[in-house]
Amino acid sequence: MNDYVLGGLVLANLLIVGGGVLALRNMLRQRPLAPPPVSEVAALAAPGIAAVDPALIRQAEAQMKEAVRQAEVQAKELVRQTEVKNREMLEQARRDADRIVKEGEFKLKDDAFKRREEITREFEKTRNDLKDLERRLEKREDTLDGQQKEITEKKKTLDTQVKKATDQKDLFDKKTVDLETLIEQETKTLQRLSGLSREQAETMLMGRLEKSLAEEVASRIRKSNESYQQQAEGKAREILATAVQRYASAHTAEATVSTVDIPSDDMKGRIIGREGRNIRTFEKATGVDVIVDDTPGVVVVSAFDNVRREIARISLTKLIQDGRIHPTRIEEIVAETQKEMDATILEIGRKAAIELDIAIPHDKILQLLGRLRFRTSYSQNVLLHSMEVAHLSGMIASELGMNAQLARRCGLLHDIGKAADHEMEGGHPKIGAELAKRYGETSKEVLHAILGHHDDITVDNLYTVIVASADAISASRPGARRETLEKYVKRMEALEAVACGFPGVSAAFAIQAGRELRVIANAHQTTDDQALQICRDIARAIEQELDYPGEIKVTVIRETRMVEMAK
Repeated sequence: MNDYVLGGLVLANLLIVGGGVLALRNMLRQRPLAPPPVSEVAALAAPGIAAVDPALIRQAEAQMKEAVRQAEVQAKELVRQTEVKNREMLEQARRDADRIVKEGEFKLKDDAFKRREEITREFEKTRNDLKDLERRLEKREDTLDGQQKEITEKKKTLDTQVKKATDQKDLFDKKTVDLETLIEQETKTLQRLSGLSREQAETMLMGRLEKSLAEEVASRIRKSNESYQQQAEGKAREILATAVQRYASAHTAEATVSTVDIPSDDMKGRIIGREGRNIRTFEKATGVDVIVDDTPGVVVVSAFDNVRREIARISLTKLIQDGRIHPTRIEEIVAETQKEMDATILEIGRKAAIELDIAIPHDKILQLLGRLRFRTSYSQNVLLHSMEVAHLSGMIASELGMNAQLARRCGLLHDIGKAADHEMEGGHPKIGAELAKRYGETSKEVLHAILGHHDDITVDNLYTVIVASADAISASRPGARRETLEKYVKRMEALEAVACGFPGVSAAFAIQAGRELRVIANAHQTTDDQALQICRDIARAIEQELDYPGEIKVTVIRETRMVEMAK
């Protein structure tokens, strides 16, 4: 279509040019060039000049006429050439137009042919699809017919079986009635001969059976309980030993102070500043105490909050390296270090989760995990302790055929409340469960393990028991927590001495690194009510007489055992 438009425009332009040339030729024919009269030429001569020779004038006129004639010839030749070119251009334009029309027609025919072939192919494809659909429908119809025949045959067979079952049921009912009648007759005969009613006979028989089987039943129950208990204890020892042997980790004892090396003692004066303004600004910005004493080459940073202490240590190191120590620079460095520490804490929590192959739902939980890296319990790093508990929990769960990844998740998050327990009220299990639930933790097993790993609630979930066991293993392992053996033994002995000082107590045992006290009461000297009172009195006495971290669980056990040997 575009070729047609282009050819038409070329033809129109050629027609316009040809018309202009023809108009120019007509104008030249109507106004021929004529020489001016001789009189006018003579009049143009300047006055005072001698008259020109007429022969020269005639000669000039002849030359002028010849020039005019030649101009007319040239103009006619130019017009002729223009007409020839116009005719050639018109002819070329006609040929181009015819060619464009033919090409357009050929293209239209080609497009029509291609479209026809495409429609033909689509029609053939549709027809083939319809044939395939028809064949499938016929095949499905044949299948349905076969299934209908099978159903009809099965229905006939089922009707036959139902009829046989009905006949057998009628026969069974008839025999049952006959049997009940016979049993009733025999029962009446037996009652008449024995002189006892049915209820009296049942009572007598049950009494004899109870007397004869009571001892055997008790013996079997006792043996079963002993066997199960031995198997359970053996399996528990095996699982715990396997988990402990498979996982081993190193702990670094953490203190409450950090030291910063200085290049020379002159730097101490610059750290203190004029009238102590530098050190006061630093302590106010970081919340730590800076100790500058006579110890050569070091400055001590002291704080109970390990995060603040680490920020202060890094900031002071940067200030010493920078050399510009003044209040404004101190505030800038501390603010910059706090931002870096936030990113570092988040990265530490993310690495812990990646190492344990655990997906954490919220970055806030990762940040809390990272803060545990700077928390200690009895100088045991809380994050490393949580990771150790996670590894042990996963191994124990694997031994029991449970979900190891879920157990690791429970172990890693069980002490998450220690990262924020100074900001919220309550113990760290309750705080940890609230924080985990707030930041997207939806697993009931994880929340229960966080809340119940110290037996603060009734433990009814096996994952909580696994986490509590792994927590006890990690905390009570020798060397995991920095405490001298002598101090540890004295604390255990003091707990046991307090309990043994009460009347009716046979023995006392401090377990779980002193977090639980098991008291054995003499069953012959105490009653159940007295055992309850002894438990309360021991707990009050421990609160008044001893200093201890956290909580101590007191359990009083009073039991009576009957043992007899069969010879």
